Amino acid sequence: MLKTKRLILREPRPSDIDAMFAAYSDSEAMRYWSTPPHATADVTQKILDGRIAHWAEAPVNFQIEMDGQYIGNAGNYARNEVGFMVRRPFWRQGILTEAMAAILPHLWRVTDHDHLFADADPNNAASCGVLKSLGFHETHRARNTFCIDGVWVHSVYFRLDRPG
Repeated sequence: MLKTKRLILREPRPSDIDAMFAAYSDSEAMRYWSTPPHATADVTQKILDGRIAHWAEAPVNFQIEMDGQYIGNAGNYARNEVGFMVRRPFWRQGILTEAMAAILPHLWRVTDHDHLFADADPNNAASCGVLKSLGFHETHRARNTFCIDGVWVHSVYFRLDRPG
């Protein structure tokens, strides 16, 4: 578990399901995600079950808790890739920057990654801004990287090297 001024970054819990489904079924919150919004809680449950199963071996992808409730997630979720999301009522409050600023030093301590990377939709100015504010730099762009509900979207890639 990690703590910041406003947040607790913690393990996934079965009790997170309702709040997670609220986030993952929100079409606006999922607008720039790599999958369509979740139609049922069963889809979200599979993600939560996977996070719970992997937490003990790799505590690097955190549930974000604020005032006792799940509001999003952030961390290292595959190889050396990082990602994050926060429920819409918590947008534009600096939460993801605050969370990732605590998570990045943790990742350097517990992994042997020589760099981290992130993939964002180029139209997602908020996520691109968070990554840049954390020191990530753009490496390249690619077209037609995800097909979501029949619509192709593009990607911009960011990299952060391990501090020297």
